[in-house]
Amino acid sequence: MPPEESGPAGADGELSPAARRLYAYAVERHAFGLCEATGALGVRAAAAITELAAAHLLQRAPGDEPDRWSAVAPRAAAARALAPLALLVRETHDEMDRLRGRLETLVPAYEAGTAHRDLSGSGRLELVTDLGAVRGLIAELVATCERELLTSQPGGGRPLETLEESIGRDESLLTRGVRMRTIYQHTARYSRPTAAYVERVTALGAQVRTLGDGLMRMLIFDAHTGLMAVPDRNGAALVVREPSVVHFMTAAFERSWVGAEPFPTSVSPEAARSISDELRQTIVRLLSEGLEDKVIARRLGMSERTCQRHIAEIMRAVGAKSRFQAGYLLSAAAPTPPDRRDPP
Repeated sequence: MPPEESGPAGADGELSPAARRLYAYAVERHAFGLCEATGALGVRAAAAITELAAAHLLQRAPGDEPDRWSAVAPRAAAARALAPLALLVRETHDEMDRLRGRLETLVPAYEAGTAHRDLSGSGRLELVTDLGAVRGLIAELVATCERELLTSQPGGGRPLETLEESIGRDESLLTRGVRMRTIYQHTARYSRPTAAYVERVTALGAQVRTLGDGLMRMLIFDAHTGLMAVPDRNGAALVVREPSVVHFMTAAFERSWVGAEPFPTSVSPEAARSISDELRQTIVRLLSEGLEDKVIARRLGMSERTCQRHIAEIMRAVGAKSRFQAGYLLSAAAPTPPDRRDPP
C-alpha cells in the first residue's frame, strides 16, 4: 500500500485512505478480525481499525472473540459522536435562558431609573472611558445619523488604520444622503493617507477644510448628540446630549469652519508656501505666549522635531540666541490688543 494510504486522518478530520478501504471491506461482511483484514487488504490494518473505532464507525462484534469488529452505519456513528456536543449545547442554552431571566428582572428598575435621570437632566452627559465602547458608540451614531455629521479632527494627518476603519462607515453615511463636514489642521494636507481619504469622501459630497490652530476634537450628530475628547484621557470621550452644550459645540464648529480653507487633494507650491507662512505665524504667536515646543507641536498637529525646526528658523530671523530671548522679542513686537473698555 502506498505510504499516503496508510497515514493518519487529516487535520480537517477526514479519514485516511487506509481507513476508507477498511470501512468498505467491513460493511460487506457481518464481522471480521484483524488478521482477515490484513490478509484481504495486503496491509497492517491495526491503525485503520483504531481510526475507525475512534470515529464510531467500527464496534466490537458480539460474541466470545474479542478481536472481531463490525461496521456501524454513518448516521448512527454521527449520533454517537455528537451526543456529548448536543448535551453541551442544551446545557449552554439552559444557562443562557437562566442568565437572560435574571437580567430581565432588572429591566423595570432600569427603565424607571433612566426615566428619572432624563427628567432631572443628569443623563445628558456621559463619560465613556473604554476605547472599544467609544468606537462602538460612534458606529451606532453614524448608522442612525439622518441629516448632518460635523467632525473636528486636530492633530495633523490621521493614522492609516483609523482611516481604513472610517472610510466604509463614512461612505455609507454619504450614500444615504447625509451631509458631512470635517475640519482638519493644515498639517493634515501633507499626509498621503489623509489626502486619499479626503479625495474619496469629497467625491461623494463631503466637505473638508483645514485650519491652523484652535481645533477641539469632537463629533456632532444631527445637532442633538455630541462627542468630545477628554483631556489627558486617551481613548475616552464625553457624550453630550444636553441641547445647550450641543448648541455651543455646533457654534464653535461653525466659527472654525468660516475661518478654515478647503482641503485640496494636491498641494501646489504656492499653497504650500502660504500654509507654511501661516503655520510660522501661528508658531510665533504661541512662542510669544511662552508655550513649550511639545505643546506647540501638539496644538499644530506636527511632530516636535518639525516644530523645533520651525522655531530655529524663527529664532534666526529675529536674531535671538535663545528660546527665551526669542519669546521676549516676539512678545515685544506683537501688537497690543485694544482695551475692551475703550470705545471702538
